[in-house]
Amino acid sequence: MRLRSRNAITASCEDACHTVAMLRPRSDARQWVVAERYAIEPWVPATEYVDCFGNLCQRFTLPKGESRIIVEHEVEVADQMAVDRRAAQVPPDALPDSALLYMLQSRYCPSDMMSERAARIVEGCPPGYAQAERIADWIRDNIEYRYGVSKASTGALDTLRHGAGVCRDFAHVGVALCRSLLLPARLVAGYLHGLEPMDMHAWYEVFLGGQWYGFDPTQEQPRGGRIVVAHGRDAADVAFLSNYGPMELTDMDVSVWPA
Repeated sequence: MRLRSRNAITASCEDACHTVAMLRPRSDARQWVVAERYAIEPWVPATEYVDCFGNLCQRFTLPKGESRIIVEHEVEVADQMAVDRRAAQVPPDALPDSALLYMLQSRYCPSDMMSERAARIVEGCPPGYAQAERIADWIRDNIEYRYGVSKASTGALDTLRHGAGVCRDFAHVGVALCRSLLLPARLVAGYLHGLEPMDMHAWYEVFLGGQWYGFDPTQEQPRGGRIVVAHGRDAADVAFLSNYGPMELTDMDVSVWPA
């Protein structure tokens, strides 16, 4: 399916503020960027680089006062998330080098402290996709989706204690539980067509049987219609804006619709 997305961000800076943005999706085997527009108002010079996770990052310095960043994309994406319940766990010694990083604990995903809980959750499941699917189902059944419970510093253990959170929190729990079972897992940030209320969204992927499979505990079905913008170890790696100075985000308007 082909989707169009638009994200209009308004920011206010006390002084000139250097900024790194992750707002451009990248074409790969699972999605193809057909067209895009990237505007900064007022316009400032910008450069771009690829970070260690393969994300496209834009650097610029916003001036003092109010600025707007507007990104629009037309992207060909999958109608459905890939599902393969026969996908097996890949032994650590057979993992590609690029997946090993996603076996380690990270700031918001302390997987080294969650192995006992993970073992209880997946009891009776064969190693691989079945375990990852059981974890996603458990999160959906046991953690309430609720605003106002978490904040920027909330990690997976905090979410388990609170028993509630938002998409970012659900994804952190899933990533941490999977890693504790030696299943490489990474957080994904992007857009989901039909999300209500519409906003940027987070889910996670698990490396199984030689490829990455997506899991989204906030959804009852493996819905497609997703534009991937960035992925990383956890939310610290996929911030859509990183400001190196005082900045206030005063508005963000996200929309996604069929092309």
